Amino acid sequence: MAAPASSWKFTRSQGPKEGESFAAITKTADTAQSDPDFAGLIVRCAPQGKIEVLVALIRPFPPRSRPQVTIASAGAGTQTFGASMAAAGAAVLLPDEVSAFASAKWQAVPSLAISVKENGSEIKGMIALNGLRDAYNSLLASCSQ
Repeated sequence: MAAPASSWKFTRSQGPKEGESFAAITKTADTAQSDPDFAGLIVRCAPQGKIEVLVALIRPFPPRSRPQVTIASAGAGTQTFGASMAAAGAAVLLPDEVSAFASAKWQAVPSLAISVKENGSEIKGMIALNGLRDAYNSLLASCSQ
């Protein structure tokens, strides 16, 4: 019997400016179905009330990388996006349009299969989305604080 997937973790971190903090929810990868270099998914509050979605990696890509990220889920199809790097190359920042999926479409699917490709290197992972709706709503409530 498979172990239950870990729940979403809520964190708040200091921003670069004094008094600035960022709230985020994170979900670690399903290690049985993910490459060792795939850490998980991060959904965080960004300045101006935006929500950002990032893929967390163990092995960073060069900071100026522009990886292609493919996200597949049952019921929501497969889409590929051009992304940029954040957090010294250990996190892949997905384009703004992806944040809309976290607020709606992804809340109705059980999991995401994610592939990050850069210069012939590919890192794949699986994220269980159980509990996303509640975690996302509590994140939104914390974004304005």
